[in-house]
This record gives sequence, structure tokens and C-alpha cells, in this order.
Amino acid sequence: MRKSVENLATSKITGGRRKPLRIRRKYETDRYPNEAINGAQVTITRRVRGSNNKVALKSIDFVNLSTGNAKVVKTKIIKVIDNSTNNDYKRRGII
Repeated sequence: MRKSVENLATSKITGGRRKPLRIRRKYETDRYPNEAINGAQVTITRRVRGSNNKVALKSIDFVNLSTGNAKVVKTKIIKVIDNSTNNDYKRRGII
């Protein structure tokens, strides 16, 4: 998924748009966001710049939940009730 050329095209004095002089480089391109949902654990590995690998979660069913007294417990996710990042994430059940 390449970004559009919104930042590469400049405007003329008359308000018209100039064509960009170049396309986006590979390191400037974006990816679709990785949004983990509730379910059996599925990870994906993708190659990134410098022949490194990034591991991302597609879905997971257990999390480490921190209680108030500095104790961490492994807990099964039953349902996503709230996601303060975005109301759409709450509707879609994204962790």
C-alpha cells in the first residue's frame, strides 16, 4: 500500500497542483495497521529493513493482567468491553 502523493505534489501560485518529481521510496511506504482480536494465538512474521524480522499478533486469547498490588496474572480474554483508543475498535472487538 503506497501513500498517495499528497506531500510530494506542490501547488502553483494559481492554486493548481504540480505533478510530483518522484514517486515514494520503499522506506516511505505504509502498511495496513495490525489490529489484534480475540481468538487463538496467531502471529505473523514479516521482513523489514536491514533483513530484520518483526513479529506481530493477529489474534490472542490470553493476556498478562496486572492487579493493583503489583501482582501479574495470566488471564483468558472472554470479550472486549472497552477500548479507549477508538469507538470503532470497541465495536469490532480489537484489543
